[in-house]
Amino acid sequence: MAGHIDPSKERYQLFRDLPRSGAIHMLNLVRFRSEAAYPDGRKATGAEAYAAYGRDSGPVFNRLGGKIIWRGSFQFMLIGPAEERWDEVFIAEYPSADAFIEMLRDPVYREAVKHRQAAVDDSRLIRLSPAETGAHFG
Repeated sequence: MAGHIDPSKERYQLFRDLPRSGAIHMLNLVRFRSEAAYPDGRKATGAEAYAAYGRDSGPVFNRLGGKIIWRGSFQFMLIGPAEERWDEVFIAEYPSADAFIEMLRDPVYREAVKHRQAAVDDSRLIRLSPAETGAHFG
C-alpha cells in the first residue's frame, strides 16, 4: 500500500474551506524511505533528502511566520498499530491557514518539496486548533 505523501485535491480543498483566521498548529508525523526516490536517480537516504527539504523550505517557512513549537523522538506505539513508527514528529505553528497556503504556493517552497516527496515513505499532517493548556485533560 502506498503511503500518504501529498494531500489529494479534495482534502486540500476541504482544508481551504476551514476557517482561516487565527493561528493553526500542524502535527507532522513522517516516516522516511531508506533510500530517497528522486525521479532523476540521484542518491541520498530518506533522512538526507528530508534534511534538504528543511534547509531549502526553511526560509519560506520563517518568512511567513512559521515556527516549530514542539519536536520529539518517536519511541514506542502504546495504542495504535504496533508496526507504525515515525522518524520525525513535530508540531509547526503558522500565524494563519492563509500563511500555510501561501507557503505551499511559494515557488521556492514548491521546488524544495521535491526533496520531501523523494524522502517520505508515509506521513500524517493533522491541522489542530490551538487551545489552552493546563494540568488536566478531558
